Amino acid sequence: MSTFKDQVMWITGASSGIGEALAIAAADRGCKVVLSARRRDELERVAGLCKGGETFVLPMDLTKPDEFEALTAEVVKKFGRIDVMVHNGGISSRGLVIDTQLDVHRRVMEVNYFGYVGLTRAVLPVMTKQKSGRFVVISSVMGKIGTPLRSAYAASKHALHGFFDCLRAEVTDDGIGVTIICPGYIQTNVSQNALTADGKPTGKASKDITNGLPAADAAQQLLSAIAAGTSETFIGKLGKERMALSLQRFFPSVLERVVKNAAPK
Repeated sequence: MSTFKDQVMWITGASSGIGEALAIAAADRGCKVVLSARRRDELERVAGLCKGGETFVLPMDLTKPDEFEALTAEVVKKFGRIDVMVHNGGISSRGLVIDTQLDVHRRVMEVNYFGYVGLTRAVLPVMTKQKSGRFVVISSVMGKIGTPLRSAYAASKHALHGFFDCLRAEVTDDGIGVTIICPGYIQTNVSQNALTADGKPTGKASKDITNGLPAADAAQQLLSAIAAGTSETFIGKLGKERMALSLQRFFPSVLERVVKNAAPK
């Protein structure tokens, strides 16, 4: 996909952060962008920032899979096709395993994993009929490694890699691709919205995220990965999160010691 002009890109989690920045960048390249998240007012705000490409505001809740087929039909009715499905909506968590309630694990998995699976199953027949399309999955560095306080979040992201690796193997002959993105620290509100062990938002900004890559820069890296048809890649600054991925691949025992030393005492 060397050009995005007139391509139909559906983005979940489009009301803020990476999703918002990607919508603006994709529209600037001539994409027809479908904006989805729960808050219509925020989606309308983002639509107003998208120049150069047509937008379609389509509110949705990733915890309501019974609505996915009807929503997919609305996109097809509007634009006739779906070229890129960007799974970006999600929620993070912060809590020790011993403290984190089971309901928090279920809530995180419902959004970050089952929401993606359900929407993929709704969109897949459209792409199969087209004999083209690409699923873009916003995972995380936590989809490859695990660190303290992130068990629910890391588990949901690890699950995405297994599911979408299987999907890629199944649909490649149908002209459908899968790109898994592993962002490092990106300047978003993810830490403020993360669920604590008892399920309440932290309401606190993370220093690492505040000092991370601007979302607009992450969007440009993301578009480059989509255009290249990359199967899996990291986006972000070349900092400690990138180093952690290298250690996990080549020196896992070293990473284990690093993570152990970073654990809260």
